[in-house]
Amino acid sequence: MNEIKGISIVENASLKNLNTYKLESSCKYLIKAETVEGLINILKYLKENKIKSFILGAGSNIIIDSYFDGAVIKLSGLKNIKVENDEIICEAGAMMGALACLSMEHNLTGLEWAINIPGTVGGSIVGNAGAYNKEIFDSLINIDVIDENLEIKRIDKEEINHSYRHTALKNKPWIVIGAKFKLSLGNKEESLKLVKDRSERRNATQPLDMPSAGSVFRNPENDHAGRLIEEAGLKGKKIGGAMISPKHANFIVNTGNATSKDVKNLIELVHTQVYQKFNVDLVLEQEIIDWK
Repeated sequence: MNEIKGISIVENASLKNLNTYKLESSCKYLIKAETVEGLINILKYLKENKIKSFILGAGSNIIIDSYFDGAVIKLSGLKNIKVENDEIICEAGAMMGALACLSMEHNLTGLEWAINIPGTVGGSIVGNAGAYNKEIFDSLINIDVIDENLEIKRIDKEEINHSYRHTALKNKPWIVIGAKFKLSLGNKEESLKLVKDRSERRNATQPLDMPSAGSVFRNPENDHAGRLIEEAGLKGKKIGGAMISPKHANFIVNTGNATSKDVKNLIELVHTQVYQKFNVDLVLEQEIIDWK
């Protein structure tokens, strides 16, 4: 495995600083792919040797268990972004914030909402990330994936079933490695002002000073999960090291020593009590990664 070019490998690696909840976790192999060729070759090796693998983006929007007896793969070297007129070609390992910043630098509008999304482009596409009534599929043209046969395929947006915070890609054995976006000509100063206003609002309403993974539940139609959780009297509720944020009830924060079990138990408590009080079945926005 170490002879494969375009990758680096760390054995028995900690994942604590690779998930935004800062949950204690580790894996047998942590593999950083620097090139697409290296990624394909390591995937081939893992498949031939029956070693389980998991692609990890920025570690946001997920709840990971304590140990993975397999290979966690980061697309560390796939971060190139290229602007061509009103289109942007981007590799999947790039951060959404970097994509949004570069678009504004080129006087393009349509991705201002993504400036504070703490995820990679690939992960954001798989989960159809969004904010402020916008989503990544609004400006997406197509994606490049490595399919189950380890071949690169290009797929148009129209071929991908997607809905609010969900896509059919979640159920496919594919790895997104790149994407193309189409934006509109805008005004840099107006975009920067919009971003500044939204960032100030975000800082005032979200617990950015503590480890979390973003919104826990999807907003029900014509309502807000945070309002329901707060009205259920759960703000500040704590299980182990996991706590419902007193600042925003749809955030769970790690107060210092939370485990994945703490977070999952708190999610179950919230789901049950909101359903009992309001007859609303909250849908989890975060993804529980069960490695067993």
